[in-house]
Amino acid sequence: MSAARTTARTVLAATAVAALTATALAAPAAAATGPASQDRDRHAATRQALDAAVEAGVPGAVAQARVGGTAWTGTAGERGGRDHYRVGSITKTFVATVLLQLQAEGRLDLDDHVEEWLPGVVRGNGHDGRAMTVRQLLNHTSGVYSVTEDPEFQKKVFGPDFLEHRYDTWTPRELVALAMTHRPDFAPGTGWNYSNTNYVLAGMVIEKVTGRPYGKEVERRIIKPLKLRGTSVPGTKATMPRPSSRAYSTLGQDPAEARIHDVTELNPSLAYAAGEMISNSGDLQTFYRALLKGGLLPKAEQRELTDTVATHPDFPQLRYGLGLMRTKLSCGKEVWGHGGGIHGSTSEAHVTRNGGHSLALNLNADWTGDTNAVVEAEFCGTAPKK
Repeated sequence: MSAARTTARTVLAATAVAALTATALAAPAAAATGPASQDRDRHAATRQALDAAVEAGVPGAVAQARVGGTAWTGTAGERGGRDHYRVGSITKTFVATVLLQLQAEGRLDLDDHVEEWLPGVVRGNGHDGRAMTVRQLLNHTSGVYSVTEDPEFQKKVFGPDFLEHRYDTWTPRELVALAMTHRPDFAPGTGWNYSNTNYVLAGMVIEKVTGRPYGKEVERRIIKPLKLRGTSVPGTKATMPRPSSRAYSTLGQDPAEARIHDVTELNPSLAYAAGEMISNSGDLQTFYRALLKGGLLPKAEQRELTDTVATHPDFPQLRYGLGLMRTKLSCGKEVWGHGGGIHGSTSEAHVTRNGGHSLALNLNADWTGDTNAVVEAEFCGTAPKK
C-alpha cells in the first residue's frame, strides 16, 4: 500500500512498494546476533546499511537474514530484533497465494473475468470488469486506477488530515467506488501500472468465492499451516502486537520543515487486502521460503506465480509475477519477494529462487532510509555509499 509518490518508487527502488511517512530521532546504535564471528562478517555490509538508514534519519531499523539453516539478526537505532511491524504491500503476496490455491481447487480460474465474481463493481469512467481478468488484477495489467492516487484520499489518509481520520473505517466497496470516479490507466492487458485497487478487488473476489473474509482464508491456508505466530490480518484493529516499536511520519510534508508524528495506531481497513497485514522478519522469511520452494502451491500454480511481466521499459531488471516481484540485483543475482509501505513503516522481504538465502527488513520511517541498499548489501555484499 502506498501513496502516489511511492508508486513510482516501486519501479525506481527495484523492490516494490514503499511507504508514506515517519520520524528522525535515534542515533545509530547497531546490534547484531549470530552464532559465530564468520557469520557476522557475512552480514557486515547489511549492518552498515542498517546504520546508514539510521544516520539518514530513520529512528530504527531491523533486518533478519537466513542462509541455509543459519539465521542472523541486525538492528540499528530504537528497534528490537523480534519487532512486529505493518508490512503494507507484502500483503499482496499472501492474497495472490490464496487465489492460486483456490484455482488449484477448481473453485475459480484466474482467467475468469472480474465481472463474473463481482458483477457491476468495476464500472464507471471507462472501467469495465467484463474486459479484465482476475490474473490481470494480480499482475497489475488490468489498468484499474489506483485509489491511493486519488488526491482527496491522499489528503485524508496520507496527509495532515490523517490525524483526524486515523481511526476511520473504510469498506472495500468504498475504496473501489472512489477509484471508479477516475479514468483507467489503460485498457486491460495493454500496459503495466501498480494499482492498490487491484488487490482490494482481489480480496473481494476471495470473499465472494469462499463466503469468508479474505483474512480468514489467509489465516486458514497460510498463517496457521506455517505457524506464523507473529503474523496477523488485523481488520479494523488499530493497535500493534508486542513487541513492536513506534512508527513515525512527516505525513507527506517536507522533512526539513515538517513535524514528526507518531502514526503507530491506525485503522488498517484503509489498506484492506492491498496492505493491511502485520508480521515480523522471521515469519516473512518462513512464508517466502515456503512459497518459492513449492510448499504452498501445486506445480502448475507455482509456474503461474512466477510467470512475470515487464514493469517499465527503463527497468528491465524488475519483473512482476502474481503478487511477487523478481529483481535482478547489481551483482547479477535474482531475488523474489515484495516490498511494502504504510504509515511509518517501510518493509522488504526477498528470497533466492531456491529458497536458500532470504532477507526481511523494516524501517520505522517512511520519508527517509534506503531499503534497496539493505537488499543489495545482504545479497551482493555491497556496502552503502557514503
